[in-house]
Amino acid sequence: MQTNILSLCYLIGSVSFIIGLKMLSHPATARKGNLAAAAGMAIAIAGTLFLYRPAGIEFHNFQWIGSALIIGTVIGSVAARKVKMTAMPEMVSLFNGMGGLCAALISIVEFGHIAQDHAAMHVLSIIAGMIIGSVSFSGSMIAYGKLSGKITDHAFRGQHIFNLVILFVILVMSALIVMGYIAVPIFIFCIILALSLVYGILFVLPIGGADMPVVISLLNSFTGIATACAGFLYNNPVMLTGGILVGSAGAILTILMCNAMNRSLKNVLIGSFGGAKGASGPAAGGEGAYKEISLNDAAMVMGYAHKVIIVPGYGLAVAQAQHACHELEKSLRENGVEVKYAIHPVAGRMPGHMNVLLAEADVSYDDLLELEPANEQFSSADVVLILGANDVVNPAAENDPASPIYGMPILEVGKAKLVIVNKRSMRPGYAGIENQLFFLPNTSMLFGDAKDVLQQLISQVKAL
Repeated sequence: MQTNILSLCYLIGSVSFIIGLKMLSHPATARKGNLAAAAGMAIAIAGTLFLYRPAGIEFHNFQWIGSALIIGTVIGSVAARKVKMTAMPEMVSLFNGMGGLCAALISIVEFGHIAQDHAAMHVLSIIAGMIIGSVSFSGSMIAYGKLSGKITDHAFRGQHIFNLVILFVILVMSALIVMGYIAVPIFIFCIILALSLVYGILFVLPIGGADMPVVISLLNSFTGIATACAGFLYNNPVMLTGGILVGSAGAILTILMCNAMNRSLKNVLIGSFGGAKGASGPAAGGEGAYKEISLNDAAMVMGYAHKVIIVPGYGLAVAQAQHACHELEKSLRENGVEVKYAIHPVAGRMPGHMNVLLAEADVSYDDLLELEPANEQFSSADVVLILGANDVVNPAAENDPASPIYGMPILEVGKAKLVIVNKRSMRPGYAGIENQLFFLPNTSMLFGDAKDVLQQLISQVKAL
């Protein structure tokens, strides 16, 4: 009876993960999808604690398990509620790293339990989970440090070759343990663990800032795969389903983001795009001086325009200006202006960063244009307002073969009649390269904090 109820709990948990993931694909249902998946996880955890009895053995450490669950729940809830939108990528990296660490710890514990009988498939699952989980953990911690500005990009000559050598050694040692060629495998297992942690650090450390969204997706996929290995080891359908969903979703997202940047995954991992800051200033772009526009003139042209397209970027998140942006949108609509948002797939610091930012301000999902639909509409726009976006609107991707971003699909904002760029200064973006857009004849700069600028624009538009 207990076994049947436990199987039902696992089935409910697995189905809730699938339904939750499906609901996460649209902002209107994302919150409910998150709650549905969390409820399924809670059912699976409760079923495991009270019904799972392997070989008739009962749990005796409920006080420790319960304490860990309570502490983890409190920490996670408080951190998620207090985190700023600008720090969301760091939090995602940190939480993802914790998932990888859990998978690695499971493998470490279980290796000591079954190393004696040397069941090949079990040992393979354990070692694979440990390697992938360790790489995900240490790599995510480096990603966290880089996104928060605590760690800078660093690479030494021949580092990629050195990384491949470490990976080769890890795979050879792992194969020897799985095939039973090592009599006392625990020492070699510890070496593999140490090398895996080192590989995760060296794997992420040289990757440039502009490629971090891709790296976060890839590391997320690693954590899912490591969890799936643990699910296979325990014959646990919930862990297996959750791991497969996270692993496959992360892999698909990684591929989509690489396509959005017109780069291969190999090029992302080796190219270190955005790792070194390029030349800055007008001379670097070779385009001459830029023009400025006043707040009054900007409000005037937007308030009397037929169509305005807003392009949000990381600067909008830094200023916490998403709500002010939505207010400006509503003020323009009251004047009869058609307003849309253009979202580049790699805008911000993590996948979907801008979508989450705008959803927080209750911006309608129907008003968000993806890359290709947006590019089709720029030519019919009277004004394009760019709020803190930089590399994703840089024409160098189309007309400068020497640029690191050459070939990357961008938002072709230059097709609009007027482009207004809101930035704090003329400093280059996250990729560290000059933006040629700033010096085009139909581009004007509107300097200042995004939130302050938007609030003043709202006042002046309402006064028209």
